[in-house]
Amino acid sequence: MQIDRLSMVYDADGGLRGEFSYLIGMMRGRHCALCDITHSGIRRKRTFDDLTCSLSMPVEVVHRNEQDPGLARFTAAKGGGAVVVAHTGAGMKLLMDDRALADCHGDVDAFARELSSRLADLEAEPARETPSRQ
Repeated sequence: MQIDRLSMVYDADGGLRGEFSYLIGMMRGRHCALCDITHSGIRRKRTFDDLTCSLSMPVEVVHRNEQDPGLARFTAAKGGGAVVVAHTGAGMKLLMDDRALADCHGDVDAFARELSSRLADLEAEPARETPSRQ
């Protein structure tokens, strides 16, 4: 199956208010599994940026409140949390949920291996034809 692009969604809101809210949440023991993978402190990890640049499809990394409406509906239906979503000709497919991201323990290399495996599995799936509308 052809993958057109990936969306990676933080379990956090963007903007000054969102960042402040996330910091308060961290002090209370709440965190975002994707944030742990992409950031070290307040800086984005170079190894994560290198990974996204090496992928053969465009990648968008967005906060929860920055999703387009279609992606927001899809992620909400999948239970929210941090996710990685593949956009294909057959629609959106959940590649990694919050639990799978947490299982990477903030390690970019572990994330890269798991993502690569899941991308290969999805690409190996036969594309389903969508019925034409007449």
